[in-house]
Amino acid sequence: MQPILSFEQAPPISVPYRFFLTAPLFGVIAGLLLAWYGAEAMSSRWSPAALALTHLLAVDVMLQVMCGALLQFVAVVAGANIWRPHLVASVVHPMITAGAVFLAAAFVLGLPILFLLAGAVFALGIGFFLTVMMLALWRTPARGMTVHVLRLAVFGLLVTLLLGITLAGILGLQTSALPLLLLINVHVAWGLGGWALMLVIGVSYLVVPMFQLTPAYPEWLTRALPFGLLLVLCLWSLQLFSPADEAQAWQVQVAEAGMLLAGLYAIVTLILQYQRRRRQTDVTLILWRVAMLSLLAFSASWLLFEASPQFGSHARAPLWLGVLVFPGAFLSVIIGMLYKIVPFLNWLHLQRLGEPATMPNMKQMMPEGAVRWQMRLHISALALLLMAVLWPAWALPAGLAFAASCLLLEWNLLGAVWLYCRVRDRAVKDRAVKDQIRAVGQDHET
Repeated sequence: MQPILSFEQAPPISVPYRFFLTAPLFGVIAGLLLAWYGAEAMSSRWSPAALALTHLLAVDVMLQVMCGALLQFVAVVAGANIWRPHLVASVVHPMITAGAVFLAAAFVLGLPILFLLAGAVFALGIGFFLTVMMLALWRTPARGMTVHVLRLAVFGLLVTLLLGITLAGILGLQTSALPLLLLINVHVAWGLGGWALMLVIGVSYLVVPMFQLTPAYPEWLTRALPFGLLLVLCLWSLQLFSPADEAQAWQVQVAEAGMLLAGLYAIVTLILQYQRRRRQTDVTLILWRVAMLSLLAFSASWLLFEASPQFGSHARAPLWLGVLVFPGAFLSVIIGMLYKIVPFLNWLHLQRLGEPATMPNMKQMMPEGAVRWQMRLHISALALLLMAVLWPAWALPAGLAFAASCLLLEWNLLGAVWLYCRVRDRAVKDRAVKDQIRAVGQDHET
């Protein structure tokens, strides 16, 4: 059973919008940074530029949008009472932004103090966000797999945060008391699988059938997938407590199971989209398809690299996987959902201000032409990024294309916000005029 939507629980529109409008700007910065460093950024996953780019995308693009969407989604879908959402957003948003800037600068400049600053800011900002989300999700009376998976995703973010703070402390204090490479591998697994993928899975159980008019996900999959993924992550984390020479075999098998689960989710989603009731395709549907194909390619590539060490041992193999999973899978989903969420939020909040007949419809919130151009630019940037992994000289055009894609996304979002403000001000003015006319009429009758 899906949870009942509680639109009256929606936070003020400024709460999610501050996150949504910030994220593309850092995508622009990431693209320009790639263009500036060029082939150097594509030399290895351990290059300072590659590490900075990864965390700009993971934190100041993905995490920004996901936190803003979660504040909205948990209130509406789970009917959860989020404690003072405006205050939460006002604290969390600048701290995530500052923490990501400190972290990216720490990798580029090589200053240990910036790792400590980033860790402290993330501990306070994301820790505060997680506390509010956990209280809201655990107190809500709503049931259903979407709510359960959201809880797992919040737990995944908590584990990712704790591991990230530990890594920031190791890099900031220049200590090697803990196994750095193992910590990084577990941190990446929880960030991608326990947080990002888990959240996408939970959201897709509701939005894919609702927005794309597909059949519902099979019940067995909705139950087996998130808990299977959680089991894989817990088993993967045991390598931190196992001697390296004793754990290699089962570590590989656990990772393979995780990749098969991710690939299964992508395949089922693509099948459901093929079975949708409405044959017309829109931007959101296309971007979801790109995301699922990228996720499937990511899983298949990882399995290929594991089976063929001559490919998997190449220094740029992790970069290939990173491009498929970050801009390919997760950013494609994020962009596609923004093109549904933002028009819907505009419509929802404007409905409360005036007569529905005076309001623009959902399709008028964002021009279809601009949205499609941004989608094409995003897909082109993804193709160029993959080419840049194979031929690093393509890093310059790939970075510029990615920056242009994010800039056009920002433009489209600002256009929707401007339309909302214009219609809102007109509705408020019309209501004030009607109230004055009504007051004058009552005085005349008196």
